Amino acid sequence: NDRLQWKEHSMIFARPDKPGEFSRFDFPEVLPAPLNGMWAILRNNEMLTWPEKVKFAIGLLPAMIGGQPYVEAQDGLTVKEWMQKQGIPDRVTDEVFIAMSKALNFINPDELSMQCILIALNRLLQEKHGSKMAFLDGNPPERLCMPIVDHIKSLGGDVQLNARVQKIELNKDGSVKSFCLTNGSVVRGDAYVFAGPVDILKLLLPEDWKEIPYFKKLDKLVGVPVINVHIWFDRKLKNTYDHLLFSRSSLLSVYADMSLTCKEYYDPDKSMLELVFAPAEEWVSRSDEDIIEATMKELAKLFPDEISADQSKAKILKYRIVKTPRSVYKTVPDCEPCRPLQRSPVKGFYLAGDYTKQKYLASM
Repeated sequence: NDRLQWKEHSMIFARPDKPGEFSRFDFPEVLPAPLNGMWAILRNNEMLTWPEKVKFAIGLLPAMIGGQPYVEAQDGLTVKEWMQKQGIPDRVTDEVFIAMSKALNFINPDELSMQCILIALNRLLQEKHGSKMAFLDGNPPERLCMPIVDHIKSLGGDVQLNARVQKIELNKDGSVKSFCLTNGSVVRGDAYVFAGPVDILKLLLPEDWKEIPYFKKLDKLVGVPVINVHIWFDRKLKNTYDHLLFSRSSLLSVYADMSLTCKEYYDPDKSMLELVFAPAEEWVSRSDEDIIEATMKELAKLFPDEISADQSKAKILKYRIVKTPRSVYKTVPDCEPCRPLQRSPVKGFYLAGDYTKQKYLASM
């Protein structure tokens, strides 16, 4: 907790119709959930009109009344299909849910399962701080990962780096005999927890397990590509906030000026933007130069007075593109039944990860 920098309880969206301007949903601290969320929506008049708010509220009533059984039953519909079925205007999807879909799963509303959105909305409606955001105060390896490693070691555990699981060896009865690692070592234990992406698990599944229904249903779960873009500029950008921002751009999802939001990167004279480039399926195989060029064109719309695509205004000092060809699992319709329980049918073998049955969404 001492490493988290909590931001004001707001959701801030860029306005493509008015480049350089933002629209806010502010959640008042004095109100409990769901009143704080309702207040935030009602007070925002830039993104949704009153008739659209009313139609959206009516469309959401079945979810609020039906609870979890209703939410689970919507897994077969995309966000776009559900909105149309409920008679909610397309503009609600365009104004709010394209940004939310990309932020939650790096894909658009015509692909994302509505259950994912309803789970997120349930959080906002049931938990006062369900939508409050924090930034880590520095780089994750030092500020998050190393303290975890230190804690494990203090209890007698060991952490090996650059030692991925290469093969899962089985006993004759089909239980785990050992994990063979890429550094040549062999790990044996009383219990094995596989805490990796679903795509990696599928690659490493022993042949004897592949036809077990528990593992067979993982076939439909596939990681979604995403790209992170980091850009250091030669000047301080003014059109930004000390917060996470929803870009509402066709190529970008969310972004932040890390020189404002994060203690380690604080700089009074220069900005460092960190952006999520999504959906990224068509871009993950493209060159870094292509991606940075496309990003700069989008940033020129968000910062019309400060950034131009040709760098005649703010100039790039350096940049870094981080591609993750398979990240969180793609939350498309009908994949919820494929999410496995964390206790597998194989004695002593457990799964951990976003794709397993637990209360957090993939991007959480």
